[in-house]
Amino acid sequence: MKQKPQEIKIADYTYELPNERIAAFPLPKRDDSKLLVYKSGRISDERFYQLPSQLPPNTTLVVNNTKVIEARVLFRKPSGGVIEIFCLEPHNTSMEMALQGGGVCSWNCLVGGASKWKPGQVLEKEVPGGGTLQAFYVSKEVDHFVIRFAWQPAHLPFADVLHQTGAIPLPPYIKRDAQTEDSTRYQTVFADKEGSVAAPTAALHFTDEVFSALAAKNIHTAPVTLHVGAGTFKPVKSETIGEHPMHAEHFQVSQHTLRKLIDSENIVAVGTTSLRTLESLHWIGIKLLNGAFLSNEEELELVQWECYELAAQTITYKESLQALLQHLEQKNQELLFCRTSLIIVPGYTFKSASAIVTNFHQPQSTLLLLVAAFVGPEWKKVYRHALDNEYRFLSYGDSSLLSRTPPLSP
Repeated sequence: MKQKPQEIKIADYTYELPNERIAAFPLPKRDDSKLLVYKSGRISDERFYQLPSQLPPNTTLVVNNTKVIEARVLFRKPSGGVIEIFCLEPHNTSMEMALQGGGVCSWNCLVGGASKWKPGQVLEKEVPGGGTLQAFYVSKEVDHFVIRFAWQPAHLPFADVLHQTGAIPLPPYIKRDAQTEDSTRYQTVFADKEGSVAAPTAALHFTDEVFSALAAKNIHTAPVTLHVGAGTFKPVKSETIGEHPMHAEHFQVSQHTLRKLIDSENIVAVGTTSLRTLESLHWIGIKLLNGAFLSNEEELELVQWECYELAAQTITYKESLQALLQHLEQKNQELLFCRTSLIIVPGYTFKSASAIVTNFHQPQSTLLLLVAAFVGPEWKKVYRHALDNEYRFLSYGDSSLLSRTPPLSP
């Protein structure tokens, strides 16, 4: 009997990762990182600047153009104690409204030293250039706190306040404080839409020179925006993946990108966030065609295991995207806004990309499960090769170009 996706044991997707293999700092030059190329069971070792030579002409690279915000804010109490507030996502409003609004906003946050924050105590710090930022404890929820921020001058957007008072939130496995260079190196060179608390790290290797070489082969990019939340680092603590609640993330895709995807001969996803976005589009399009979103107010959403229930549908990827494009045209909207908590595990059948550019992920993580789903059991061979050949792992680590196994069906 075929194993149900929910019954997959996370212990089967692990490997030994020595601490010294976790990259604590970026390389001096982005595209000098190693590039492990896996295709049809064969592995070769390249450098990232050689990526254009590894892709066929007329490929569309799908990139996540999200930008990391300075979401980590330290407040010092009059007694000298430090409270760390890590802004995860806006509370009951959109990312754009929360970051561009002035004067006051509320966020879902993690709070370091929360036990030292007395009820009713207002935290305060100076905003460089004149002004103050205050934090008010609103409530404690299951896995986060709701914090209200107020600041002066009130005309400043909250994005500017964070830029002046906060720090880039490096992943928890990078055991150091953020430094000046992280404000640029923990961003992609094409980062545009503010809202992530973690970088889409697969794209950190790209440079203007690489993009020029890609364009010379008629390989161009199509942007999507998925704001990466801290849930991407959430460890799987349950024995089976079915007991793990997948974090939900908002994403947006333009009419222009949908048209490029529909016309593409070959799609390559840059990063797990781009691939999850591409796959989510397919299932949301199917739901739309099935009449799932009847109310104009209903959010276009895909929940964690829903795609596995829709897997019997025979609608093609391009047909699904055409439905989404028609939906936007009928509503006279340029951007499609969606929410997804799609979890991709071994046994999943991919619909969109023939290959993925991605870094090397943590043992027993949902990101590693996605890679295992994409290349099959040989993920172990790929990771063993990377470990044996001095590849650097995780966010600031080296890269890979992994082809789909088996190849994507037409």
